[in-house]
Amino acid sequence: MQVPFYKTDVGPKEQQKVIDVLNGDAFYAVEDLEDNFQSYVGASYAVSTSSGTGALHLAMLAIDLKRGDKVLCSVNAYPAVPEVVRHFDAEPTFIDIDIDTFNIDLDKLENYLEDNLSKKLKAVIVSHTAGQPMDLERLYNIAKIYNIKIIEDAGDALGATYKGQKIGSTGATITCFSFSQHLKKNICQGGMLVTEDEDIMERAKLLRNHALVVDEDSLEYIYDVTDIGNKYTMSDLDAAFIDVQLSRQDQTIARQREIAEQYNEKLKGVEHISLPVVKEDHAFNNYIIKIDKNRDSFARELEERGIATGIHYIPLHLMSYYKSKYMLRINDFPIALRNYQSILSIPIYAAMTDKEVDYICNAIKEVSKTRV
Repeated sequence: MQVPFYKTDVGPKEQQKVIDVLNGDAFYAVEDLEDNFQSYVGASYAVSTSSGTGALHLAMLAIDLKRGDKVLCSVNAYPAVPEVVRHFDAEPTFIDIDIDTFNIDLDKLENYLEDNLSKKLKAVIVSHTAGQPMDLERLYNIAKIYNIKIIEDAGDALGATYKGQKIGSTGATITCFSFSQHLKKNICQGGMLVTEDEDIMERAKLLRNHALVVDEDSLEYIYDVTDIGNKYTMSDLDAAFIDVQLSRQDQTIARQREIAEQYNEKLKGVEHISLPVVKEDHAFNNYIIKIDKNRDSFARELEERGIATGIHYIPLHLMSYYKSKYMLRINDFPIALRNYQSILSIPIYAAMTDKEVDYICNAIKEVSKTRV
């Protein structure tokens, strides 16, 4: 049996919506998606982008990030997070993580702020790893005390909730989403930036298309450029497909949670395997286990059985660019390093069958018996 790490669940509604765009019958696909996303999340404003990375980069533009500014982020994040900071010649500073949730450690974040608060500190980017949100109540309180902006990277947390409230409506300065989750190869690309701040929304909308401005009273091809922007606009084809997927995102999460429960039940007590620790409302966009011995050989043996796996994530201080640029040492972030040596993401997505789940669990049990 072959079980991919991710498979897009495509139905007739997605196919029809794409056909409508191709036939010229869906003139406002992008605007419809923005309206529907705004309603789904419960945010005041939603601005679509061509990718999740585009949403993060646009967020940095919207908060007017400048050369020499500092942005704090988890050392356990997708490379897009510090990358968008460096594009402004600003400085990302890494914080170690919670050993159970893989999210930024709020004790370490607060300790850093107590010792290193400066006018150059522009924001904190926090990532909701695997779909398990941060302790947002405490995070927002920290942000209020130290007067810093919070940018939430919700690339793994579309549809996730914190205390019953959708991520994106809980109080961040900006929340950025991706419709092609990290390491999951979707058939479409797109991102979304949501905010409660009208000024940020207006600036984001202006800058996502080269800061082009067309006077309402002029011919459409007469335009002005009022700032330095970029090209982040989403295509109608992507928007149409994503809009249908969004309409059943809650069902998708419900199925992921069902699969997670099956994993929890079938893998409980399996030697050499540790299961996810749930501290908040977990959407299980990823299911991350820990292997206490020889993680890579474990993954290879699963691959031989047709089961694809992933890692969320390789710590950023191990990446050549950041290690060299900031002279980081391998032991600078011990919790992220320890987790990295053992974590393994196994397949979880709505299109998975119970038979595939059973196959994966049986394979994990077989391989675990070979650990010495």
